[in-house]
Amino acid sequence: MFRWLSRQILHLSGWEIVKPFDAFPDKYVLVAAPHTSNWDFVLGILTRSILKMGTNFVGKKSLFIPPFGWYFRWLGGYPVDRSKNSNFVDAVVEIFKKEKKFSIAIAPEGTRKKVGKLKTGFYYIAKGAGVAIVLVRLDYGNKQVAFAPPFLPTADMELDMARVMQFFKGVQGKKPENGLM
Repeated sequence: MFRWLSRQILHLSGWEIVKPFDAFPDKYVLVAAPHTSNWDFVLGILTRSILKMGTNFVGKKSLFIPPFGWYFRWLGGYPVDRSKNSNFVDAVVEIFKKEKKFSIAIAPEGTRKKVGKLKTGFYYIAKGAGVAIVLVRLDYGNKQVAFAPPFLPTADMELDMARVMQFFKGVQGKKPENGLM
């Protein structure tokens, strides 16, 4: 039911999903950008429902307190305490190692505000866990949720990050003034 409703909402609002590969790997880090608005979360949940993805997500700890904390956990959320120097990368790598199937969506900007570069935690999680990276752009200009085929991080982080940046280059977020480039 929710899948059908999600499909109708996206269709009626003029959005399309572009996915140039057949299946998602059993384990992957989904890197979604640009993240400029709370509406990105809604778009992600609708897309996840349509594609039957079991992808989890991380969010600031304050989202997971009452009265709505249970809802974000039910949707697959993991709270992150940004006030501590906890090793988030290692913690997520351990989850990947324990689970047979697991994926997590990360906004590489780390905020909805304008940033000059992407954070690299997603890269170190994928590298440490030995899992693929799947890029997805939330392109409000073309009304597309567009995926890139999965790829494994290489030994050349600079080259891999250039590949990531190229995929997101020129993509218009909901609030273009907060976009990466």
